[in-house]
Amino acid sequence: MYDRDWQPSASLENLKRRAQFLTEIRRFFYQRDVLEVDTPILSHAAPTAPYLDSFSTEYIAAGGQKTPCYLHTSPEFAMKRLLAAGLGDIYQIAKVFRNGEQGRHHSPEFTMLEWYRPSLNYHQLMAEVDDLLQSVVGLPAAVKLSYQQVFSQYLAIDVSDVSEQQLKQFAICKITSLPDDWQADKDGWLELLMSELIEPQLALSGQPYIIYDFPASQAQLAKLHRSDDGAVVAARFEVYARGLELANGYDECLDANELSQRFAKDNLIRQRQGKAMMPMDQHLIAAVNAGLPACTGVAIGVDRLLMLNLGVNDINAVSSFRFEQS
Repeated sequence: MYDRDWQPSASLENLKRRAQFLTEIRRFFYQRDVLEVDTPILSHAAPTAPYLDSFSTEYIAAGGQKTPCYLHTSPEFAMKRLLAAGLGDIYQIAKVFRNGEQGRHHSPEFTMLEWYRPSLNYHQLMAEVDDLLQSVVGLPAAVKLSYQQVFSQYLAIDVSDVSEQQLKQFAICKITSLPDDWQADKDGWLELLMSELIEPQLALSGQPYIIYDFPASQAQLAKLHRSDDGAVVAARFEVYARGLELANGYDECLDANELSQRFAKDNLIRQRQGKAMMPMDQHLIAAVNAGLPACTGVAIGVDRLLMLNLGVNDINAVSSFRFEQS
């Protein structure tokens, strides 16, 4: 069974292009005077977000004492500590790990590009992401739409004035494969409609889409602010291109108490879902409390960017070895 399985899952040409692609990403940030950093992959804390599942392990000291540790799902928390220490505009290309994620567009281990810009505001960061997609990946200019606009344009739904029950009825009517007894909260229905009905329509266009100003309840680690129409929304954006979700970015929350409350709420949700509660990153809380500068940040899957650049639709075509071969 191993006669052929030792060989790379990607072609040698794609692996050479991958090396060149990483060089081009680094050149993009060098030209903008953004510093490359390197942070630990192994951590004593882990994200509390209910949609993320971390790989866990143990550090065993010489005397046999065991300390639980986690492989990071993103370099975000460590990078924010560097920001709080005063390092300024920074980026990182890192291997990250997410348990339970595998498929044509997912791998338990993948490469993430993440950067933070104290010198750029929310909309300037979106413009920089668009510049990267055009100059490095070769995509056309992105279309920018607010979360409110995209639901109104594609589904004729006003997200600021729609009930959970109305969303449920709409979803059951429009998504024929959905069981009648499917259960979700309001955000769950919105996310389902986005993934099942809106994203496939965005994929029909050759252009990337930047969707910004998500509902306040989907803030994750973003600030809350007022949109152009006066609604309180999350200063968060996502990027989609040709059927792939590429990026998640924020105007970063700078309130340590607010972050602690969000982490605690996440853990309660995890508990209700039967998942393990995650240890909060107290180093991050202390760093934010000490003074995280006003900044914006975004994370992008490098493998997916390269998939778009090469015109392939399987992450294994841009990886040296697929997960089953590791």
